[in-house]
Amino acid sequence: MDIRPFAVEQWMNEYEVGAQYNIAETCVDSVSVDELFTLVGEDRDSFLQEFCARRLTYGDITGAPAFKEGVAGLYHTIRPEEIVTTHGASGASHHVFYSLISPGDHIVSIMPTYQQLYSIPESYGAEVSMLHLRQENDYLPDMDELRALVRPETKMICINNPNNPTGALMSREQLLEIVEIARSVDAYVLCDEVYRHLTQDDQWSESVADLYEKGISLGSMSKVFSLAGLRLGWVATHDKAALASMALHRDYNLISCGLFDEALAAVALRHREQLLKRNREIIRGNLEILDAWVAAEPRVHYTKPQAGTTALVYYDLDVPSRELCHKMYHATGAFVVPGECFEQEFCMRIGYACDRDTLRKGLAAVSTYFDLWEGEK
Repeated sequence: MDIRPFAVEQWMNEYEVGAQYNIAETCVDSVSVDELFTLVGEDRDSFLQEFCARRLTYGDITGAPAFKEGVAGLYHTIRPEEIVTTHGASGASHHVFYSLISPGDHIVSIMPTYQQLYSIPESYGAEVSMLHLRQENDYLPDMDELRALVRPETKMICINNPNNPTGALMSREQLLEIVEIARSVDAYVLCDEVYRHLTQDDQWSESVADLYEKGISLGSMSKVFSLAGLRLGWVATHDKAALASMALHRDYNLISCGLFDEALAAVALRHREQLLKRNREIIRGNLEILDAWVAAEPRVHYTKPQAGTTALVYYDLDVPSRELCHKMYHATGAFVVPGECFEQEFCMRIGYACDRDTLRKGLAAVSTYFDLWEGEK
């Protein structure tokens, strides 16, 4: 099977470990196991004592009940039996395509977004039509363009809400319009929702799985709950045919998720409001820092994110994004993602969910490099 290189992940793999100022990270500032138990107010020692007495079997093959109940609590209508546990959200999206997409199927996906949403179905032999999100439309889908791309035989529409890398957030009304377009041709709507609930206000974060009988939601413990090290994600949908196909295919590539991962995730999800409160405070305060930097830095501009942890920031220097980000990394230690990784140019993705000192110093380092670059011209 041929597949295109995963541009953003290869960039992260190459540079992340040695970064001095990592403002490319997309997870909200991670927590340790000790910090998690302090935040949620449960007894760590009792948890560890009980867990350490367990035999390391495969556990609950279809997912620990306490974990799936916690995931179901993130939705209005999803039941635990409508959740498929996976190895991270990357495993979730891969599993959906592996289970539902065949050669010759027609898919509509957006651009820019996480590359899995178009490169994986493309690698399976699907025909992928791209719906390009434009800055002048606040990176929200043009519904007329979507209608023009959808065909009677379209199998799936792939979206990302909140969007990575732009931070755009579709409203309930916009999601329902996409649902109606999909319903008109009996297509699935797959929505990567790994940043769901990380909003700049206290509104409820809608899920396509609650809004559409063939809506498929992807989620994980990584971005929203600061627990990327658990490598735990899920697929949620009401669609019985999709659930049956995913259960069939799961035996070939997943079997079960880790006992410790699911047990710890269940603790976090029992206290999701405490974690969400912490993480919303981080992203809301940090976006103020990023927004002030953009306003003060004359060589950049952006559309302010509405949700999530990332922003697509354009710069006014005549240098391709990969070259700029590579040289900036080595000159100043500032680590961002070049727009090229999202098939965009003269821009970079900045993650603003890290600790505030790193964010401030990283943004200052970007400005320092701009000064260096201009001084060399």
